[in-house]
Order: sequence, then C-alpha cells, then structure tokens
Amino acid sequence: MNRFEQALQDKPFLLMVSLPQNDVELAKAAIAEGADGLKVHINVFHRASGNRFGPLSHYEEPFRAIRDLFEGPFGIVPGGSINEVNPTEAEQFASYGIDFTSIYGHHLSPALLKLSGVASTFAIHDQFDLNLLEVAKDFPMTALEASVIPGREYGTPLSFADLLKYRYLVKKAQIPVIVPTQRRVTPADIPVLRDTGIRGLLVGAVAMGKTADEIRRTIAAFRQAIDREE
Repeated sequence: MNRFEQALQDKPFLLMVSLPQNDVELAKAAIAEGADGLKVHINVFHRASGNRFGPLSHYEEPFRAIRDLFEGPFGIVPGGSINEVNPTEAEQFASYGIDFTSIYGHHLSPALLKLSGVASTFAIHDQFDLNLLEVAKDFPMTALEASVIPGREYGTPLSFADLLKYRYLVKKAQIPVIVPTQRRVTPADIPVLRDTGIRGLLVGAVAMGKTADEIRRTIAAFRQAIDREE
C-alpha cells in the first residue's frame, strides 16, 4: 500500500493541492499550511493555471526536492492526451517518489494501470458517460477525480446541482471521489461537500491563486475548516 492508498484509508477527508507550477517554494507553502497531498504536471497545458508543462526530465530537481520535503501522497498528471504520455517516463515515476497518476480516463493508457508502486486514479469531464462508472470498481483504480464542471463555468460559485452530481458519482462509482476546485470553492463549502461523501478536495489555481502567499492563505483556511469538522 503506497502513501496515497494509506492516506485514503487513514483520513476521512483529504486536503490535496494541485500546484500551479512545478515549483519547490509553492510546494513548501502548501505543505507548511497542512496539505495532505500534492499533485504536479508534465506534458500538458493546464487550463486553470494557464501554464504549459514540459517532459519529466525538466523537473527532476524540483520533484526530488519536493519528495524530500514531504511524506504525504505525491501525484502526477503524466500528459494532456494519450499520445503525450511517455511510457519510458512513466516507468520512472516510482523512482521519483511519485505515489499516483492522475489523468482523464480517455487519456489513460492501459500500461499506466500496471506501474509498480504507483496507484492509478482517473478523471472524468462533463461529457463522460456516467453509466460506465458502474464498472470502475472492477479495475485497479484508487480514486476518481470529478472534473465535471464545463470549462466555461470555471471560477463560478458552487451550487446545489453540483452537490447532487458529486453525490451521484460517489454512489455510482463506489471508489473514493476527489473533487477539484473548478468552481470557486471556499472553506465555508467544506461541510456540505463532506456531506456528499467525497473523500477529498483538490485545491487548484481557481480557488487558491498562483503565488506562495495566496497558497498559504487559502490552504490554511481550508485546513482549519476541515479540522473543525473532524
């Protein structure tokens, strides 16, 4: 059992951070304020942060430095399409201390399901056929990332309709569901999000900004809100 699987077993609700850049100082800011897990990116353009991420070799130094700083789950988005995922890079993830991969299901190469020591998660978008989730539990999937908000609605407030959708995904998938902050989620939303049965929040640029100071303030507030509920 790796760090991500262990964290899902040990903690009722995870505070994960999707770093807007593969930057050690931003990781330090998130870790200092109580992030349970971190996620980085390679081979992808990230819509929410506006950043383009290059190959794994560009980030060896920061990734190894982050791993040395942090004992929690450390995940990676390995590419922005099935053609951008490099199998040779994927075989190196465990040596970097990467605990899990995170990628849209339609970009997920079956080879990623067999990486030694690295858990697999998958994301779905707003057009995904939700009926397929009934069989997700039959595959070696550690979690589902509910990236179901249309891009044109990024940064808008959370609604009751979103809560219904998250609850539906929890019941349909029967594996842990992590919600990314495509909406402008706030610490005040934590109680109702937890009531849906999701297992964690993945806080990204839409909700926390892109600077170390913004990350510190935002993650500290989310950490306090989560701890009040436990």
